[in-house]
Formats: sequence, structure tokens, C-alpha cells
Amino acid sequence: MTSARLLPALLAFAVALPAATPPAAPAAAAPEAPPAARYEAGSRTRDGIGKYYFGREISQVMGHLGAGWLERAEREEEERTDLLLEALRLRPGDVVADFGAGSGYFTWRIAQRVGPSGRVYAVEVQPLMLELLQANLTRRGLADRMLPVLGTASDPKLPEASCDLILLVDVYHELEFPFEVTAALARALKPGGRLVLVEYRGEDPEVPIKPLHKMTVAQVRRELAVHPLEFVENLGVLPRQHLLVFRRPAATR
Repeated sequence: MTSARLLPALLAFAVALPAATPPAAPAAAAPEAPPAARYEAGSRTRDGIGKYYFGREISQVMGHLGAGWLERAEREEEERTDLLLEALRLRPGDVVADFGAGSGYFTWRIAQRVGPSGRVYAVEVQPLMLELLQANLTRRGLADRMLPVLGTASDPKLPEASCDLILLVDVYHELEFPFEVTAALARALKPGGRLVLVEYRGEDPEVPIKPLHKMTVAQVRRELAVHPLEFVENLGVLPRQHLLVFRRPAATR
């Protein structure tokens, strides 16, 4: 699926950029996973890592060489990313985390919508992706609204209760430690804050994406049910993907 058409230009933006430095975040131990959320080892398929969570094999991660596919010209038409952004109902001054931000496709668009008084945490575990992202926003004059965060496979390194919204676009199914990461994301939400997962529809065999890179609504809800998050709605506005909204209850601390 990867297209290298735009990758040379993206790499050119990153020349001479310093490595991104994550902001300080308070350390917090993740709660112990309940028995249903324990990881299991199993047979490794072609696109998976042989690690299972709630019966689902976790997929391999798309590396920085996939940046060209993320930035492909036809993406807006295929995925209707314009409808996705409208559905988020972002407001000036919002603090948003783009988790698994990649080359910054959504980061700079979110930065435009939250305005000068808003902020976007751009979270990545790959330093080169953060460099591409930084160049992308700098080129558009939006770097001052973005805070790059170099997370780890088990910790997004986001400050507690800092975000109005956290967005994961085609990312959750690749998390090597989905319980730990989701627990940390829930803590990073402000009370009443939203966690939004966008995933290709696993129920639809016509969606032209490899099976491990798709998820069903039932599977997502099963996995997130072990966290202090309320399921709000599945916005059926996208042609190929689910847009699933969860919320941290206002009373949760």
C-alpha cells in the first residue's frame, strides 16, 4: 500500500532539523490489567506480531517509509478526511493530541482549527516521523501551535488531564501495548474529554485494507471497556472507516 511518490519531498523538509524533545510529563503507573485484558502469545501471521489482545492479533507497525502513503493526493477523496475533521467539532483554544501523528497530515489541519490559542500534541514513537512532521508544520507557519512528543511503545508521554480531545487515526490496531497506552490516554484527557478512534471497518470485506489493519466496532468496544471511558457514538460519516467516540467521565480523576 505504501507509495513513495511524496516521500523525497517530505524528507527534504526534515534536513538539518534537530531531534524532537518531548515535554515533561508526570510519571504515573498504569493500572494492572484485568485478566480479560492480558496479552497472549500465538501464531504469527504475515502482517501480525504474534501477540494477541482480546483474541485479536496485533498488527505490524507502518514505519517512516510509509509517509508517502499517508500524504497521498487521493487520501481526502478516498477517506473523506474533510468529513472526519468536521465531525470532531474542534473549537479555537482546544488542546488536542494527534496520537500516532505520522507525517502530520492531521496535525497541521487540527492546528489550523484550534487557532493561535490552541495547542496540538503530536505524538510519535519514531523520531524521523517527528522530524517530517515538524518540517510539515514549519512550512505552513503552524509550528508554534504544535508540541512534538516522542513517546514509547507503552507510554504516550502526555501530561495528565491536559487534552480536550485525543485522536488516533488508523493507529490503535498497531499498538504493541494497547492496555497501557489506552490507560495513559484516558489519564491525559480532561474530565469530559473525548478519545476518538478511526479504524477501517473490519465488518466490511469490500474495504481494500489488510484484515489486521481493520477493526470491528464490537472489538474496539470490548477492548476499551476495561478503561474508565464511556462509549458515546459511532459516527457513520466516513466511506471506509469507523469514527468511534469515547469520553472520560467528568467525575473520573
